[in-house]
This record gives sequence, structure tokens and C-alpha cells, in this order.
Amino acid sequence: MGSYRSSCSVTIAMVVLLLFTIFALSSALDMSIVSNNDGYGEKSTGRTDGELRAMYEAWLVKHGKAYNGLGEKEKRFGIFTDNLRFIDEHNAQNLSFKLGLNRFADLTNEEYRSKYLGTKISGKKRISERYAPRIGDDLPESVDWRKKGAVVGVKDQGSCGSCWAFSTISAVEGINQILTGDLISLSEQELVDCDTSYNEGCNGGLMDYAYEFIINNGGIDSEEDYPYKATDGKCDQYRVCI
Repeated sequence: MGSYRSSCSVTIAMVVLLLFTIFALSSALDMSIVSNNDGYGEKSTGRTDGELRAMYEAWLVKHGKAYNGLGEKEKRFGIFTDNLRFIDEHNAQNLSFKLGLNRFADLTNEEYRSKYLGTKISGKKRISERYAPRIGDDLPESVDWRKKGAVVGVKDQGSCGSCWAFSTISAVEGINQILTGDLISLSEQELVDCDTSYNEGCNGGLMDYAYEFIINNGGIDSEEDYPYKATDGKCDQYRVCI
């Protein structure tokens, strides 16, 4: 499918500047904790069994979890308990960040990795040293762009292999905020559905092709106008843009 044009808030000039000023790296966050073993729930979390059961039941309701297999609920309770113990031990160290329960708390590390991780891309790959530091550059050791208001809230790509789209959109959101002062959550789904000349939606892709799509398209829609579905869909060329 060829690209199309849309009247969106992110202008082509900003996106062109993005391509010549930043380099986006796609990454996957391992949000599961325990390894796959037979000792689920053996170590104490410092809570009574009744407290753990109450937390588990509340977590099941919050995330709409239900298990059909015989003994599956009890097995998942053991994994949940181990993950909770890991969270407690980490948070007790008073480090710079805290952990908490999310919808993956009943999965082992191996289960999470097999279901949600693993980039799927074709053999096409381009390597550039355009953004390598030059001798004499006076650069800070690090920049926390969250504190500068250039990073939107955490997003969830689900089981769709669209990390390339999330990486691209995160970079565009950031440079748009740096240039305009407006932080707008943009549409990964538009890339998944419409950037299909080289990229393959939930089966993987590359950020540089996605940047080219945005330039040729004249911009990218907002998340509100073109929400994420975590699945390959038909490109919607007639949506309303802000």
C-alpha cells in the first residue's frame, strides 16, 4: 500500500528535523520476574497466606483474569507470590525506582519472554554512523527527557511485534515537544496499518523506514484520532486529524 497524506498536527518540517537530529533505538522491557521452576511460592513475602490470597483475588478482578485448567489458578498464585516477593525485596532497597504489580504478575520470566518479546524483522538493515559523537562535542553525560516534559506516559504494545512503531513514535513525540513545547501522544497504529512498503506491522519493522513514511505522508496522526489496537488492521485514510 502506498503512503497517503493527512492534515495532522506534526508538520513535515518537524519530522524532517527529527531524522537529522535523533536516533531511535527500539527496546523491550522485561516485565516478568521469576524464572520457570517448580518452587513457586516457597519463599516468604512477609505477608500471611490470607493477605496474599486477598491481594491475589483483588488482582484477578482488576485484570479480568480467569483460568480454566485444573490447578492452574493455584499454580498462578505461586508465581504471583514469587513476583510479589521480588517486588518487595527490590522496593526495600530504596533505589531510584519502585516496582509494582501489573497484568503480567502471574507469568514466569520464560513465559513472558516467549509471549511478548522477540523482534521479528526481515534481512533488510541499514547501519549509519550519522549520530556518532564528534571530537570536540560538548555533550552532557545524560539527559532525563521525562523531567523536561518530552516523554509521554507508559504505553503497552501487547503481543503485537510493533516495537519498531513505538520506538519511532516515541522519538517523534519527543522532538515535537522539544520544538513546539506541546507533548502529544501520537499513533503507533497508523504505522502498523499504513507503513507497509517495507515494514510488516505486528511482524516487525525498522524505524528508518517508518521515519521515511512519516515524511512522505506529511505527518502522523494523534493517538486519540487513530488509537492503538495491538493488531494488524486496514489503513484508515479518512480519519479526522487534530
